[in-house]
Amino acid sequence: MADEIKIRRLTTLEDMVKVSDLYLLVWSGGEISTITPRTYMDISSNGGVVLGAFYGDRLVGYVFGFLGIDNESLGTTAMTRVKHHSHILGVHPDYRNQGVGLRLKLEQRLAVINQGIRLVTWTFNPLLSNNAYLNIRRLGTVCHTYLRDFYGRMQDDLSIGISSDRFRVDWWVTSPRVVSRVEEKQGPLDQSKYLDSATQKVNPASLGSDDLLHPTDQFNELDGDLALVEIPSDFQALKRQDIELARVWRLHTREIFETAFADGYMVVEFLYYKGGDFPRSYYVLSSRG
Repeated sequence: MADEIKIRRLTTLEDMVKVSDLYLLVWSGGEISTITPRTYMDISSNGGVVLGAFYGDRLVGYVFGFLGIDNESLGTTAMTRVKHHSHILGVHPDYRNQGVGLRLKLEQRLAVINQGIRLVTWTFNPLLSNNAYLNIRRLGTVCHTYLRDFYGRMQDDLSIGISSDRFRVDWWVTSPRVVSRVEEKQGPLDQSKYLDSATQKVNPASLGSDDLLHPTDQFNELDGDLALVEIPSDFQALKRQDIELARVWRLHTREIFETAFADGYMVVEFLYYKGGDFPRSYYVLSSRG
């Protein structure tokens, strides 16, 4: 099926109606989309990028973004550059875990490179390990920005009941790091290199009597060039079983990442490890100093 899915740029009003319908399906139970088909048309016609994945005539995924400005302070110097902000990536529930999201991001990368843009940014929930694997490990993004409750209270099925904290990732689309990941010329370091080494585990978690992963009451102070931060491997399943534990994980990891980023660390890798009694998921932090 994956070979039969085609990616193309969306440019017609008919395309944009399909995009709006897919949005409501993916984020069901939430507020009605405030992005109208006409708005998608305006953005697509004025420097934005709207790409769709089709299985036959059926839209099964899309990615949507627009031009923006990135301001970065380098010591006493302020730098302003044009960037592309990737606002939404959505895949039909029946077509998830088939590489659709990856293919959409790779086509988006080519589109913005052709515009002369080198930086793409977007946000995602740092407790979702599948998104972290795609964004950090597979695409080669990095992160040093934590956005607390960025979207306020959200009511869709994927977000309800927990604050909308987000990572903002930076995707330097022509950098050697990204090129090596997306072209699979050189993969990331093997997971065992981190897990079997002396790399510090900031928050060693444990499996409770409820068979759910519980964080430590406190986390270790970051010390050294590299550190591992654990998250649940299936946060949505944990959230469905115990919403209060999910909220504990949110506050626990919020404190860790805000502290780490303030101390000059950044996320450079994500690990999913199947060894032991249950899967484990870790972010790798690296000191920028």
